[in-house]
Amino acid sequence: MRRELGQLSLADGLIEGGAGRNRQLERIAALVDWGGFERLLGEVYAAPVGRPSYGPVVLMRCLLLQQWYRLSDPGLEEALSDRLSFRRFVGLALADPVPDHSTLSRFRSELARRGLAEPLLAELNRQLDAKGLMVRTGTLIDASLVAADSRRPRKGAPRESRSDRDASWNAMPEKPLFGYKAHVAVDRGSGLVRQAILTPANVSDKTPFLALVQGDERVVYADKGYHGWWYRQELARRGIEDGIMRSAARRVRLSAADHERNRAIGVIRAPVERTFATLKRWYGYRRVRYRSLVRNTLQLQFLALAMNLRRALVLSA
Repeated sequence: MRRELGQLSLADGLIEGGAGRNRQLERIAALVDWGGFERLLGEVYAAPVGRPSYGPVVLMRCLLLQQWYRLSDPGLEEALSDRLSFRRFVGLALADPVPDHSTLSRFRSELARRGLAEPLLAELNRQLDAKGLMVRTGTLIDASLVAADSRRPRKGAPRESRSDRDASWNAMPEKPLFGYKAHVAVDRGSGLVRQAILTPANVSDKTPFLALVQGDERVVYADKGYHGWWYRQELARRGIEDGIMRSAARRVRLSAADHERNRAIGVIRAPVERTFATLKRWYGYRRVRYRSLVRNTLQLQFLALAMNLRRALVLSA
């Protein structure tokens, strides 16, 4: 059973003219077909008996606000109570009750349990592609470390004793970090995130590389960390041009042509670095929020969803 929300009262009508307006949120709300997300979310919290639940798209929009404004669950609950623009964006009238922080947390856990964040991102990208915003000439692939939301255990400590059992130390002794590694595939030209994968920090950049190749691009661009004959061979087998930077190895020195090629690729793949800069500076993604791979994967993919919605406003302007 779902709550009946959004029934406008006299008070709502009186403030409709301009109070609490946020034009950016209004543009985002009008940008996509939210029914596509509702079909994916299905019957999440739509039990036929018991207390009425909020519609899943209402709660999904709440989680998007949380990413854009870097709010905790209690902070989001308070903001929904206080800000008219937030209420309008999620679809709550003045008289509607606000989802409390435990409702938001349970909804997030349900999304993680059902593995719905990745399909939601794919649905958004499908809609943006239909609007002609996805370029698809090339895919930029890269990875970046993100600290765990827990105290750092001593190196060599058993997994069972860690406060976050899914996090790990990275494989770089000169820059030790306990946490995770975010791997992304970014569309060249639009800057939209096409896919996002999270792994423990000790997983090699190369491990999820082929999973990030979309299959419909002409070229895949990546830095020296992805250099390897097998990856070049696999890209060729799929009919995709190799844009991976060359790396020197024992008894193998780079030629002048290799250095020139690397410089050219470095310029092309710069937008993927800006993607991580945006994640860390504007969305606070220097540290994950939760203490499990499943929940933190949901966070990364929801961040990608939120970033793409904001990016689509620029592209469609």
